[in-house]
Amino acid sequence: MELSVTKMIWLAGSVLVVPALAVFTSFLLWPGVVIKAYNWYWRQKLGLVVRYAHSGSYRFCYYSRGTPSSTFPSLLLLHGFSATKDMWLPIINYLPRNQHLVCVDMPGHEGTSRTGVEDYSIQGQVARIRQFVQSVGLDKKPFHLVGTSMGGNVAGVYAARHPADLSSLTLICPAGLVYPTDSKFISRLRELENSLDQEQSIPLIPTNTQELEEMLSLCCYTPLKLHRQVLKGLLANRLPNNGFYKEVFMEIVGEKCRHSLQENLPLISTPLQVIWGKDDQVLDVSGASVLQAALPRCQVDVLDSCGHSVVLERPRKTAKLILDFLAPSVWFMLNSLSFQ
Repeated sequence: MELSVTKMIWLAGSVLVVPALAVFTSFLLWPGVVIKAYNWYWRQKLGLVVRYAHSGSYRFCYYSRGTPSSTFPSLLLLHGFSATKDMWLPIINYLPRNQHLVCVDMPGHEGTSRTGVEDYSIQGQVARIRQFVQSVGLDKKPFHLVGTSMGGNVAGVYAARHPADLSSLTLICPAGLVYPTDSKFISRLRELENSLDQEQSIPLIPTNTQELEEMLSLCCYTPLKLHRQVLKGLLANRLPNNGFYKEVFMEIVGEKCRHSLQENLPLISTPLQVIWGKDDQVLDVSGASVLQAALPRCQVDVLDSCGHSVVLERPRKTAKLILDFLAPSVWFMLNSLSFQ
């Protein structure tokens, strides 16, 4: 009897030790895979379902949760440069489970088709996102569009070009403006433009862990204390895409796209919310005053002790701000319907 109990304890211990050892080994040898597995687990926990939509031969990868409501607008979230739809996970964690939301990989990013520069310009991305909206039926009723950084630029131009699609708009630290004050990142770009050394790395496209740490420091107000293996994992998942990232980057900072949002501001009639980190070193917070001057009725929320990565640093606050902003528009829609 004692022997069988000992064996049972040993077997039970093995059941626990073997998976733990497997995870530990994977973390050491393939940290990038572990990070992807973690994101998969988080998506499952939050009830998100990964799906694919097609427009001709073009494929969009996205995840969604909930179903469209007759009283509350759906949310479509557009991520920033070199990110993926998973960047929205921290915010989704604080959104109601019954809120219908859709997060799509931007053109060429993660699971969405990678084609050419014609799709990577801001105008090209707007056209592709419109195709996505139509392919999944989001255009059946006005929805709320959220975009951050590059995605904010795309979202703003989308609002200018397709106002009937939207009930409202949230721009988080958007690119594409003429900023009264240069950020640390913009100053660095100017130095690179004037440099004869064409091999210098772009601050948002790291090639080693030191550059990755510098990028994270640039994007976040509060330093991220990440384990070395986590940094290696993040870098391992980015490195294969660096050529693509550079192609996109050169397109969106070129003359045709650099001030796309600024040029389209007069055409935006959608109710607008602006959220910005006060300590943004990538795109200076002075951009918020540009938006408010052009669109005086917009709501501006500046977050103290927060950098460019608002979604990562202040997810709970950002989720609350978006939901609070949506509440009056819901009442407006209901009141409008009652008079029809």
